[in-house]
Amino acid sequence: MIPWVAVLDGPLDAMALRSVMEDPHAGALVLFEGRARDHHEGRPVLELAYEAYVPMAEKELGLLRERAIERYGLTRCAIHHRIGVVPLTEAAVVVAASSAHRAESFQAAAWIMDEIKQRVPIWKRERYKDGSESWVECTHRFQMEP
Repeated sequence: MIPWVAVLDGPLDAMALRSVMEDPHAGALVLFEGRARDHHEGRPVLELAYEAYVPMAEKELGLLRERAIERYGLTRCAIHHRIGVVPLTEAAVVVAASSAHRAESFQAAAWIMDEIKQRVPIWKRERYKDGSESWVECTHRFQMEP
């Protein structure tokens, strides 16, 4: 069984996640993959690495999932995030959102990604081509919106 929410140490399987999203009530499925790219703010990047407080991260992802379902009227929603080293072009996060109409799925996926960066205790470190490293986007707040 593929979990709706997971923090995994290893490659993410977007197609497996897609398979659990089948729903006859859904006319739309948005499958978003956030991938490691070779640059950040003008600096060449070799790879990313993610660390997490996994029990809290999975709890927060679950809360985001529930909130997205309620807020956007989703029929299904799944969120998987990777930890450990993420080579260039591989997925660091996969968000799947299905709904009766496309607008809600697109909006939900974008909202979930924004909330992950703000609320979930997962931290990203970039390793650059010059050998240096930097922690980025570590501005988490742990309050859920009312």
